[in-house]
Amino acid sequence: MALFEAVQGFFDQAADRIGLEHDLRAVLRSPARELAVQVRVAMDSGEIEVFDGWRVQHNDARGPFKGGIRFHPNASLDEFRTFASLMTWKTSLMDVPFGGGKGGVRVDPKLLSAGELERLSRAFFTAIAPVVGPELDVPAPDVNTGGREMAFFADAYGRLVGRDTPAVVTGKPLQLGGSLGRDSATGRGGLFALDRIAQFHGWHRERVRLAIEGYGNAGSWFAILAHEMGYPIVAVSDSKGAIINPEGLDPRDVLVHKRSSGSVVGYKAADDLEGELIFAADAEVLVPAALEESITAANVGDLQANLVLEVANAPVTPEADATLFERGVVVVPDILASGGGVTVSYLEWVQNLQRETWSEDRVNGRLKQLMEAATDATMSRANERAISWREASYEVAIERVAEAERLRGRY
Repeated sequence: MALFEAVQGFFDQAADRIGLEHDLRAVLRSPARELAVQVRVAMDSGEIEVFDGWRVQHNDARGPFKGGIRFHPNASLDEFRTFASLMTWKTSLMDVPFGGGKGGVRVDPKLLSAGELERLSRAFFTAIAPVVGPELDVPAPDVNTGGREMAFFADAYGRLVGRDTPAVVTGKPLQLGGSLGRDSATGRGGLFALDRIAQFHGWHRERVRLAIEGYGNAGSWFAILAHEMGYPIVAVSDSKGAIINPEGLDPRDVLVHKRSSGSVVGYKAADDLEGELIFAADAEVLVPAALEESITAANVGDLQANLVLEVANAPVTPEADATLFERGVVVVPDILASGGGVTVSYLEWVQNLQRETWSEDRVNGRLKQLMEAATDATMSRANERAISWREASYEVAIERVAEAERLRGRY
């Protein structure tokens, strides 16, 4: 898997630069545990279907494993290995007391009825229950999962252990212990990182035009919040195409249009474009907030932006990343720019452990503190060593996990 090799490459290069010991390199390069499970589901027809499921736990030196659950027809073990390691580096860089994990089921949930989806969810969560828990592994939503599935998870786990245990999973509905601010967390966190950079350079928000690839949860929230803060949104895209207005878009109105029509395309106050042309938009900042590997060697030459903010996971391939660095384009890496989601998941977990409910202002305030600290650490390392932000972020993250391993001792 190209993405798996890319992430391993980023790790190896950072390990070389910081002189990581051979034994620690071996420990941190591979997952601590990989669990493959058989997910048996009673279908509405009365037949039993069997689906493949996995939970990969990469490292827990700094705290319980943490990472999403995805239901997708192309889900694979290599994919989960990749994202589990990314979560280790992301939680470390964000300085929250978690490690990294990832998992899910190879299934197309769009082909399941509501009842079949609930039975699938409960079957998978029951299958991985022996290796999860509030102080062991705390899953969360990911692709094709959300609050509904996390509610099934919390209930299934509670029934197994015989008590209500909301801290076993994050991303739950508010009524079951979810956190205020969770829906907007990934987009808001990316915006906090961007605004910290703008403050450092003395940029005026109204002069920093943004183009956003992807208008799902993260992309739309980022656009709405950035617009409210004064940043002009000049172009956005989704899977069906892109729209542009050099004078600026109203992100909330665009979202209303998308929800009613199924796409941002056709929005009355903008011109339609082919989706790929979002990368060539005349904007200071490009925000990839869709799928992995969207910016490649084939289209990197089209980019006009001076800064790329990776709100999506791994949207820039290593080849494109190298090209952008050579051009002087700053790429704010995914393990920083998309760290808002796991940070508020951490805050939800803390609330659940303490049986408290925090105000949204308190959640957002703590998110801002952590995002700004991670941005400062990455920016400082990049400037001091004249390396890319991605290289800097991996160095900081790996050093923290390696130090935790050293303090725990060798065995």
